Amino acid sequence: MNGPLSTATIVAALVLAAWYLIRTALDRAPSRIDMIAGAALTVLATILIVVAVAGLFGDEQPADIGTFAGYLVTTIGLIPTGMILAKMEPTRWGNLTLGIACLILPVLVLRLQQIASVTVA
Repeated sequence: MNGPLSTATIVAALVLAAWYLIRTALDRAPSRIDMIAGAALTVLATILIVVAVAGLFGDEQPADIGTFAGYLVTTIGLIPTGMILAKMEPTRWGNLTLGIACLILPVLVLRLQQIASVTVA
């Protein structure tokens, strides 16, 4: 998987997690800017997933394709699901939902990197 793209995704997710959790502490509901930031993170994660899927067609494939595919689906769906749940909860807890989703995303990206590094030649 692409190292700089993974790092950018992780850093962006952690920065947004801090932002959402600060807004939760300040008792703020998710705003339009929060949703736009979540959408931007989703675009970044989508690009990462496209690069990972393109890597599957190379010479080296992950040893466990099923687990890798499961992490791909979870990674692509996590932030949009968090955004839907945050929209359904227009209180401070909506931002908490987004913050927790952004804290989970780096773990998923790191796990994708681990699975991709164990290859079948």
